[in-house]
Amino acid sequence: MSRRAPTPGRPRPEHAVLAAIEFLLLDVDGVLTDGRIWFDADGREQKAFHVHDASGLVYWHRSGLRSGFLSGRGGDIVERRARELGVHELMLDRRDKDVAFAELLQRHRLDPARVAYVGDDLLDLPVLRQVGFAATVPEARAEVVAACHHVTERSAGFGAARDVVEELLRARGAWDAILRRDGRA
Repeated sequence: MSRRAPTPGRPRPEHAVLAAIEFLLLDVDGVLTDGRIWFDADGREQKAFHVHDASGLVYWHRSGLRSGFLSGRGGDIVERRARELGVHELMLDRRDKDVAFAELLQRHRLDPARVAYVGDDLLDLPVLRQVGFAATVPEARAEVVAACHHVTERSAGFGAARDVVEELLRARGAWDAILRRDGRA
């Protein structure tokens, strides 16, 4: 699914800023998923993740870069997906995303300018305002779009995270090597 992306509110960072990003932080619901939460007859939560986002994270990690999930909700399914994808940092049930982000920066000795974050709702604003590359999805709240440098062409849950990965790997000059190998290691 895709729709025309709104215009971001902040100017795009310079190429050197994008090339220096070394940590990709992603919200889960509304970024890696389409934002809907399904429950089966037994009350177990279900979510759908897109394979293009997974491949994007694999390419990101193969390029020697780190990633994390930062979500206001939790769940076994998110923990499982993070393990499957080799995500380096998992911060769940964190509605205090600004505090969680400060902890991440300290733990990994990161400068916020070297972090990209993709979020879609108001809880994401404190982090989006601090990072070197703030991105969102077409379905994001207007206030979030206004705080971002980039709005993906693809919708939440349908490859939006992959769009951001490709942007950043192109800026680093790493995308051509991935293409030459047809995406294989």
